[in-house]
Amino acid sequence: MSEKASAKDNGNGKELYSYQLNDLDKIFNCMEEESDDFNLLYQLPTGGGKTVIFSEIVRRYIKEKQKKVVILTHRIELSSQTSKMLKGFDVPNMVINSKVKTLEGNEDYMCYVAMVETLNNRLQDEQIDIKDIGLVIIDEAHYNSFRKLFSYFKDAFILGVTATPLSSNVKLPMKDNYRKLIIGESIGSLIEKGFLAKANMHTYDVGLKTLQVGINGDYTVKSSEILYTNHSMQEKLLAAYEERAKGSKTLIFNNGINTSRYVYETFKEAGYDVKHLDNTHTNKERKEILKWFKNTPDAILTSVSILTTGFDEPSVETIILNRATRSLTLYFQMIGRGSRVLPNKKTFEVIDLGNNMARFGLWDAPMDWNDIFLYPDFYLENLVSDEEIERNFEYVMPPELRAQFSNSESIDFDIKKEYEDVFAKGLKSKEALERSIDQHARIVFENTEDVFDARILARELKEEIQYRIRLYSYCIMKNTKNYKDWLEEDYMRKLRLKLSQMYANVPAQ
Repeated sequence: MSEKASAKDNGNGKELYSYQLNDLDKIFNCMEEESDDFNLLYQLPTGGGKTVIFSEIVRRYIKEKQKKVVILTHRIELSSQTSKMLKGFDVPNMVINSKVKTLEGNEDYMCYVAMVETLNNRLQDEQIDIKDIGLVIIDEAHYNSFRKLFSYFKDAFILGVTATPLSSNVKLPMKDNYRKLIIGESIGSLIEKGFLAKANMHTYDVGLKTLQVGINGDYTVKSSEILYTNHSMQEKLLAAYEERAKGSKTLIFNNGINTSRYVYETFKEAGYDVKHLDNTHTNKERKEILKWFKNTPDAILTSVSILTTGFDEPSVETIILNRATRSLTLYFQMIGRGSRVLPNKKTFEVIDLGNNMARFGLWDAPMDWNDIFLYPDFYLENLVSDEEIERNFEYVMPPELRAQFSNSESIDFDIKKEYEDVFAKGLKSKEALERSIDQHARIVFENTEDVFDARILARELKEEIQYRIRLYSYCIMKNTKNYKDWLEEDYMRKLRLKLSQMYANVPAQ
C-alpha cells in the first residue's frame, strides 16, 4: 500500500498521512513529558503539510486540554490561509489583524490567529488581554520578529514550526529559544513517496566577487542589483531560460526591484508573456497578476522575495534563482515554490544563476538539521566561499553551442595544464593564454567560411574565454576584476586578429 493510500481520517473529513501522524505523536508525547512552559521546535519541508499538522494539533489540544491557542504568523496571507485551514478542521478561530483593536465580544474564541506585529502592538498598548493561553504555535519560526512576544506567553507551551531550523539572524540562534528539535520527513523521502516533485537542477557559472555581505549576513540589494542588471547577466538569464525552460510556467526570484524590472523588460523585448511583481503593488494588482500567472500556461513571473512564503501555485514548472543568497532558508523557500505535485507534474526545473547549489548542496540532499540547530555558527562558518566555488567550477560548452563546432573533433583545452607546462619550461606565463587563443582560433576557423562568420562565432565563446581567464588569473595569483577585464579585452582583440590573419592566408578560389 502506498504512503498516500495509507492516509487516515482524523474524524473531521481531513486526511492525515502516516508520516504526519507519526510526527503528531512525537509532538504530543513531548507535550505530555515536558512542562507546560516548554519550547519545542518542529521541522518539516515546504510542501510537507505543516499547516495541516498544526491545525490537527490545535483541534486535538483544545478538545483534550480545554485551553486556548494562539497561532502567530508574520504575513497577512499566512494568517488568512491558516484561519481557513483551521475551519476545515472544525476549529472556530478569530484573526487578529490591523482592523481588530480589541477582543471585546470575542473573548470566548478558543483559537486566535495573529500577525506578530499587530498582536505585539495591541499587547503593548494593553488593548488586548488573552487569558488562559495553553499553547502558542509560531509559523515560519526562523524569523526573529516572534522573539518579542515570548515574554507575554511565559507560562504557555510554545511550538515553533519551520522548514529550516536556522535563525534569520546569525546573532540570535534558535537554540537560545527552543529546547528541543523534532525533525520531520526529509525532502528526499517526500519525493520518493510522491508528495513532492523532484527538482532537475541546472547551474550556470556566475562571478560573485563584486557582491557585498550586509549586516544581516546576506548579499546586499545594492551590490546584487549592480551585478544582475548588467547586460551580460541579463543575456545569460535569457539564454538559460531558452535552453532549459522555454514554454514552461516560470517563476523568477531576484534580489531587488530594479533587477526584476530589468528582467521584465528583457523577456518582454524577446517576445515572452511576462509580468513583474513586487511589494509596491496594491493587493488588487497583486491578485490580478497572480490570477494571470495561474491561468497562463507559459507565463513568466519575475519578482522579489514577496513570493517565498504564503504563495502556493502547483502549476509552476520552472524556478529561476536570478540571485545569490547566503540564506539557507531562502534557498529552500525559493525552490520549494516549484515542488508541488500534480497528476501530470512529477518533476520541475531549477535554474541557478547565483552559485547557490554549490554553496548549499542539492535541494533534496540529506541535511543534518539537528547539527545545524545546535551548532549554527559552525555551519555558517563552513559554507563554501564564493572564491572556492569559482575555483572549482568547470565550464561545459552548452550542446547548442557545441553543435556550431561540429567540424572540430575536439574542443578540449586545459588552461591550468598549459600554464603548468609553460611554467616548467621557464616561459612567460602569458604563453598559456597565447596557446588558448590559438586553439580557439583553430576551432572557429574549422567551422566558418569567411572572416565575418568567424568573428560572429568567436563572440559566442565569451563565457568560455572568461572561464579560462579566471583560471589563468588564479594560477598567476593576480585576480582583480580590472586585470581580468583587461585580459578579456586583450584576448578578444588577439583572437580577432588571429582569425583575420588565418583567412588572409586562405588561397583565393
